[in-house]
Amino acid sequence: MLALLQNCSMPLARAVRSPPRTHVRPCFTAVAYASISSRANSQSQVLLGLSEKELQQLALDLNQETYRGKQLHHFLYQRKLREIQDFTQLPQGFRNTLEETGWKVGRSPIFQTVTAADGTVKLLLKLEDNRLVETVGIPVMVDKGLTRLTACVSSQVGCPLRCSFCATGKGGFSRNLQRHEIIEQTGIKFILCEQVLAIEEVFKNRVTNVVFMGMGEPMLNLKAVLEAHRCLNKDVQIGQRMITISTVGVPNTIKKLASHKLQSTLAVSLHAPNQKLRETIVPSAKSYPLDALMSDCREYFQQTSRRVSFEYALLAGVNDSVDHALELAELLHRSGSGYHVNLIPFNPIEGSEYQRPSKRAVLTFSGALESSKITVSVRQTRGLDANAACGQLRNKFQKTPLVTDPFDLAVTDTSMPYNNNFAVSS
Repeated sequence: MLALLQNCSMPLARAVRSPPRTHVRPCFTAVAYASISSRANSQSQVLLGLSEKELQQLALDLNQETYRGKQLHHFLYQRKLREIQDFTQLPQGFRNTLEETGWKVGRSPIFQTVTAADGTVKLLLKLEDNRLVETVGIPVMVDKGLTRLTACVSSQVGCPLRCSFCATGKGGFSRNLQRHEIIEQTGIKFILCEQVLAIEEVFKNRVTNVVFMGMGEPMLNLKAVLEAHRCLNKDVQIGQRMITISTVGVPNTIKKLASHKLQSTLAVSLHAPNQKLRETIVPSAKSYPLDALMSDCREYFQQTSRRVSFEYALLAGVNDSVDHALELAELLHRSGSGYHVNLIPFNPIEGSEYQRPSKRAVLTFSGALESSKITVSVRQTRGLDANAACGQLRNKFQKTPLVTDPFDLAVTDTSMPYNNNFAVSS
């Protein structure tokens, strides 16, 4: 989700034939390719996620006119084609060269689709190493048809933070994407874009909203998420205000996100009004004290003028009492202004000790916040019959995580003054 391209860390490989000496190539992160002669030793490069400028540069590097890059952009993001040979308006020779130099579109096959009675659709996408990643399409329908289509996308295969109520955490953390699935520091941007395009393909409608609330912790892949944000905004053409980035809280990353001054929404998964209770629900909270988190949220609002939304999962008998609501209101008032609370009645998952609160308890909690002058909404539960809670469907098919270095989490250049053991505290 920017002026977010990283500094070039690796020169472009030479093309089959060098361009004229008078042409100056801009430095950008994503485009790198192998020559035909070295194809056997190179890894596939992915077109999906590249900007129009990068695709124009690729065309030049492969001895084509720049308008061929514009055509590539159209095929990827407007036509949403899956295979290079489907780009039939391109010369056959150019299509062959793209494939011979290791390029591919980057679309993943849909492994499983489940549709709920309310129209919510959950997809499992199958990655190259047979790992599965979830994405959810949530339509809002009125009499005249579809008015909004939200794609809830994943940022990791599993999640290392293991929030106690979350199905993704129970399924374990498999990994970030491997080297062959990323383009230098762009991380998982092409799979993030792929999730949105897959939802559009299933619904045969444009996605209007994107929420980074699926599997994984977006802030542990912040560079990738920012680049994906750029792609979704500029290439897929989804407005920044229609994109939400969610986090349970990773030290220093909220400050980094604020520095980009996005117009998108920051959603912080709070789930408790005090540090002691939060630690029992969100184990990583031990490494990121609530006071520090709230201070960062206050600074985020001051820098961006964008309201912070707090996600609060209501767990029956755990954090859903009136006293909890009043304590939450006091915490927010003490921390400044510009906040909104989104209450989420717990979505039951197999093997969980938690229960869904009654409708009365939800309304009472919401009313206590409103009486304390806190802006609040209650999220409508969608897809209960489609395993729509994060990680549920993936766990049905693939629950055992891979053994992964917990520090290999793409939190590069991020110091963690609160607790250097953050990455493994869960």
